[in-house]
Amino acid sequence: MVIQQEIISKKQNWKVEGDFHLESGESIRDLELTYHSIGALNDARDNVIWVFHALTANSNVYDWWTGLFGENNVFDPEKHFIICVNTIGSPYGSTAPQDLHFPSFTVRDVVNAQLLLAEHLKIDDIFLLMGGSFGGSQALEFAHAFKGHIEQMALIACAARESAWGIAIHQAQRLALEADPTFGVEGGGEKGLGAARAIGLLSYRTGDAFVTNQTDTDDRLTDHRAASYIDYQAEKLVNRFNALSYYYLVNCLDTHNLGRDRGGVAKALSEINIRSLILGIDTDQLLQTYLQKEIADGLPDGKYVEIQSDYGHDGFLIETNQIATNILDFIQNG
Repeated sequence: MVIQQEIISKKQNWKVEGDFHLESGESIRDLELTYHSIGALNDARDNVIWVFHALTANSNVYDWWTGLFGENNVFDPEKHFIICVNTIGSPYGSTAPQDLHFPSFTVRDVVNAQLLLAEHLKIDDIFLLMGGSFGGSQALEFAHAFKGHIEQMALIACAARESAWGIAIHQAQRLALEADPTFGVEGGGEKGLGAARAIGLLSYRTGDAFVTNQTDTDDRLTDHRAASYIDYQAEKLVNRFNALSYYYLVNCLDTHNLGRDRGGVAKALSEINIRSLILGIDTDQLLQTYLQKEIADGLPDGKYVEIQSDYGHDGFLIETNQIATNILDFIQNG
């Protein structure tokens, strides 16, 4: 029986008092975490859906994963207590850089902060742990370190360790940010951020998708549809994000290595004994499907399913019908 309360998405803040120590040896004083919760804990406190967001998303899953969350969807707040925490470094509420003196942080640092929040909220039993892309990296780290019980896990388009291809893309993005003479101060670096987003978009989508959707229908010499689309997407991010957060979060992505100080990736995966569904996207050019297969093969109880999409890596945000169908089938039938 769910405790009766209004089903709304609640934005909340919590502070880690004192020094929050990072893998680098540095620390963040009085780290603040912003998180959203939707629904209510049941009497057994075992209806928790813990969600991890992607690189430039926020902690309100209704903003970016529509089709999965909400009334009559797979994750219904009438039945589940849904929680998502804004990552360290993000401009959406949690402690974030104001200049380049902010300490470097890792995916494991991000998750360690969330583990403290779970302890504060007295969450010991999780029905489903889930995330896509960067969110999947966080979910793996959380699954390995969480001391309570996790019934099942669903990961989409992620890896157990950041690939050399991913790091190379991130370096190109860093070069774009650093080439902007205004980068490095609060509110600066907008042109660099737009350029970094453009680089990222080329790895999030596919060449076929651009040819299909952005090919010019006339013989113009300038103002090509593909160029305008890139400009549009770059401007959208500039209007809602900031360059310093992007820079630090891209650096954070490079640190992802589930096997660091754990005897390697294979050993670390073998220690996550949770029923797990791993979804790959057939056209993903950023986190190719062999990376998801590696996770599924390495987990003691992992199942790999491949979904089809014309959108490449961005399919983890777009193909919600396929994602929902597969997760629901996994929950109900294994």
